[in-house]
Amino acid sequence: MALPDDPLTIIATRHWLVYIPFDSPIVWGSGKRAGSTRLVVEVTTASGIKGYGETIALLDFVPVVLEKVVLPLALGRSVADVERLHRHVLGAGYYHHERAAVMALAAVEMAMWDALGKNARLPLHALLGGAYRREIELAAYLFVADPKPCAETALRFRDEGYTTFKVKIGHDEKSDIALMEAVRRVVGDAPLRADVNGAWSPGTARRQLEKLKGLDLAYVEQPLVLHDIAGHAELRQAQTVPIAIDEGAYTLGDVGNVVRAAAADVILLDPHEEGGIWQCVKAAGVAEAAGIPVTLHSGGELGLSQAAYLHLAASIPNMNIAIDTEYYYHSVDIITEAFVIRDGRLDAPQEPGLGVLPDLDALERFRSSKVIGAYLDPDRPGWFAEKPKY
Repeated sequence: MALPDDPLTIIATRHWLVYIPFDSPIVWGSGKRAGSTRLVVEVTTASGIKGYGETIALLDFVPVVLEKVVLPLALGRSVADVERLHRHVLGAGYYHHERAAVMALAAVEMAMWDALGKNARLPLHALLGGAYRREIELAAYLFVADPKPCAETALRFRDEGYTTFKVKIGHDEKSDIALMEAVRRVVGDAPLRADVNGAWSPGTARRQLEKLKGLDLAYVEQPLVLHDIAGHAELRQAQTVPIAIDEGAYTLGDVGNVVRAAAADVILLDPHEEGGIWQCVKAAGVAEAAGIPVTLHSGGELGLSQAAYLHLAASIPNMNIAIDTEYYYHSVDIITEAFVIRDGRLDAPQEPGLGVLPDLDALERFRSSKVIGAYLDPDRPGWFAEKPKY
């Protein structure tokens, strides 16, 4: 806990559950998403500094864990105490259910970093080792299940200056190949990624990757179900397309298991799913020691989280490939000055803390009374994603 009279002590918190619609729904193998449900947290220190954080809220447990566990443990704690807060939450029983705690933890931990940076008058990346790079490349993320409109979307992104492309596949066996071939034709030799979301069985993965071999994919992401680390390691040995792991590498312990098993050529990190910015930095270090590049998973980040992503990408040496984002699918944001992407790139913020300010009116305007999920499709009653599907 904080020392007596410590100006960095958290004396008050509040939070908002918000829902921001996409310009148009996006379709993926695990469901249909019409927008982003996010949790935003404000912490106030004894010196009057306010810090803000954001996290993903795809499922109903996230606000409950935040309100019942994380916020009570954060009160009275210094904003510099991020490691102990993380371990305190796990020690409150969530070492049994770590994946149920990390998302709630991430919002508070981000707000603590924001307040700490404002107190030090330094941008977040300066607290994480400095800006190794200042310009961050963003991938064009394609959520279209039909080859022709998917290719048209890729062409629009290419014309806007994007130079890395990622396609959601995993809908069915035939469309996997058609989608990737259609996009490759319009993006030329640009880095091209495929995201399967665990829809393939091991045998299907070998067959599909053999068919895709001529497209020179940068990597195929999460081809197998999240717990099949051994299967991903075997898949790396059986063929030449690089393997990336996302859902199977949520936590620091997950990343350690992936590296020990030699199961991935690329690891996707996410501070919301690692339990915070600091856990994400540590996980990147584990991967760096094994010579593995990392990037960032996207779950519909708004401005606060997008800023955090830019600081992470700026400061982590082995985050040397384009990061994922869905930022361009929102027409509004909850910060006072929305990011403007130019040529598929953003600069790391230079103002103290996260370097962005929340729009408190927008937080109230988009406040939601419930989590609006992303894993079902209202247009297909009774449908649900199967893992593996085929």
